[in-house]
Amino acid sequence: MSFDFSGRVAVVTGAGGGLGRCHALALAERGCAVVINDLGGDVRGEGGSESAAQAVVREITDKGGKAMAHGGNVTSFEDMQDMVEKTVSEFGRLDILVNNAGILRDKTFAKMDMADFRTVVDVHLMGSVYATKAALPVMQEQEYGRIIVTTSSSGMYGNFGQSNYGAAKAALSGFMNTMKLETAKFGIKVNALLPVAATRMTESIIPEEMLALLKPELVSPAVLFMADETAPTGEIIAAGAGTFSRSVVVETNSVYLGDAPTPEMIRDSWDKISDMSTATPLNSGSDHTQKVMKAVFEAKQK
Repeated sequence: MSFDFSGRVAVVTGAGGGLGRCHALALAERGCAVVINDLGGDVRGEGGSESAAQAVVREITDKGGKAMAHGGNVTSFEDMQDMVEKTVSEFGRLDILVNNAGILRDKTFAKMDMADFRTVVDVHLMGSVYATKAALPVMQEQEYGRIIVTTSSSGMYGNFGQSNYGAAKAALSGFMNTMKLETAKFGIKVNALLPVAATRMTESIIPEEMLALLKPELVSPAVLFMADETAPTGEIIAAGAGTFSRSVVVETNSVYLGDAPTPEMIRDSWDKISDMSTATPLNSGSDHTQKVMKAVFEAKQK
């Protein structure tokens, strides 16, 4: 059965161009009413205009779809509350939130201005937090919702010159991991997208010969998968150039070194401690604690 979002309402932040625009168009093509949020700034987050958002709205409405623009700044909780209030006023509900808005201010950490570090974290992390906080009461009352945050390979694995961006993106994975637990009883599912795409944010760091393969529209099917009624929860889904994969944080078996461990014991046991053949994913912090205690109890019983 094909995905059908008729009757559903989505907000996509940073949807005036790039990935956000593609996500919004893909949702609209499947019948979803879409709120196009975009401040209209440049890749550094400077400036502002609703023209980009309005252009995407016209693309959707010209094809018979439903859409409205909102020029709120994701770093303002009041703006995000206003966005949600206007969404519900216009369309009656809010089912899907795609936290996509972002900026770049790349520089090595040693040379980075701390204001640029904070600004990037504010847009990516706090922007997603504010939009989610504003949308959550509506979704809880409906007992239904789909929340998607946008992480990055920079956050999962690191990338030269992107300590601010990587820190914010890694934090979003942690945010998602807790939100999936807290919202499950309300019928809300929370997932993370890890995109690889050619946009104005990545065109300067991706080789030119790769750009043609990394069309942003090839990422959007993953967003629709995570926005559907049948979506999983708590997953990080990587998407790029028509490929899709599941990204998972795993941990090796806990190795008990006794009641008086020393750093030398860790060194001498490192091959066993770092044996990835034993690695497994964990679902929560309590799972981690249980894993540690299980290793201790089993070792003491021998």
